[in-house]
This record gives sequence, C-alpha cells and structure tokens, in this order.
Amino acid sequence: MKLYYSPAACSLAVHIALVEAGLDYRLERVDLPTHRLADGGDYRSINAKGYVPLLVTDEGIKLTEAQVLLQYVADRVPGKLAPVFGTFERYRLMEWLNFIATEIHKAFAPLWNPRTPEAYRSMAIQDLGNRFDYLVDTLAKQPYLMQGGFSVADAYLYTVLNWSSSLKVDLGKWPALTQYLERVSSRPAVRRALQEENLLRAAA
Repeated sequence: MKLYYSPAACSLAVHIALVEAGLDYRLERVDLPTHRLADGGDYRSINAKGYVPLLVTDEGIKLTEAQVLLQYVADRVPGKLAPVFGTFERYRLMEWLNFIATEIHKAFAPLWNPRTPEAYRSMAIQDLGNRFDYLVDTLAKQPYLMQGGFSVADAYLYTVLNWSSSLKVDLGKWPALTQYLERVSSRPAVRRALQEENLLRAAA
C-alpha cells in the first residue's frame, strides 16, 4: 500500500494504524501548500481533492477520508484495531470516529488560518473545550476510547489533539487529555510513525 501524507496532518492517524497493524506500506510526502510531490509532480492529478490522506491499495484502488482509511486498515487485521463488523462495538467505534472528524478535527480548522479574527478564534477554542469536556468523561475512566483497548479511533484522536500545542490551545484544564497524549506517544508503533515523519523531537 502507498500512503500519501503530510507530516502531522490527519494522515498521521492512518500512518499510525498501518504500523500498529503490522502492514507493509510506502510513504509519499505531499507539500500541501503547493500540492507538489517529492518528484515535483502535481498531487491533484492523483487526488482531485488536493488534501491528505490518500491510500492506494495493493490492487491500485484509491481511497480517501481519514475515518474511512482507518477502518480499511483495521479490517486488514480483523479484531486488532477495530471491533469486527456486525458487533455493536463496531458502531461504537464508528461513533467515535465521526465525533472526532466532525466535532474536533473540523473545530480546529479556524485556528490554522492566520486570518481568523481573534474573537472567532476564542469562540473556536471555547467550542473545542466543550468537546474536550466530553472526551474526559471517558478518558478519565479508561486508558483509551474503547474498552477493548487501543483502536484506530485513538490513532485519530491522538493526531488531532497533538495540534493543540502548535495552535496554542492550552490543555492544562484537562489533565486526562495530556496524560492520554503521553500514553499514546509511548506506544512503539506511534513513535515509529512519528520518527518516519520527522516529528519525534516535536512530540517528545
């Protein structure tokens, strides 16, 4: 498989999942501001959406959208990173993935834009805080989002929560979240993915 990624973007979640699953993969870095590949090619000629992640399967099929790719990777090793289809726990995992995508990932979006007015930025951080309160209800009681242990939902949540530092979102009010980040960071597969994206020093 080939993963098109940009360091620390949401593609990191899929990268982590690939390592955790023990699957063979190749990485292709994308410069998002220019949409250029390492060889100078135009990424948009491969993925018209222009953003990462993009996964090309061993059969040459292209898939996009992080929460879909995470489940695709998990299903290559059934039961390890996601409950199997047909169980209620799988729907619980999908609930988490959608919550992370729509309520946390997207809520960070205004903070990436330097033109965002300070008043709107403050509102965005407040909205994120409300979502963090919800996360703590679970993560203060158990080490990962799912009772069964680390899952692709954790790979996704870890990735987006890590943006807090660079975007100056203070997690001090939620010690359970800072402890969660430290816990996930210590996983060997996570450290390998961070190293491969040259992020290990930033995450340490």
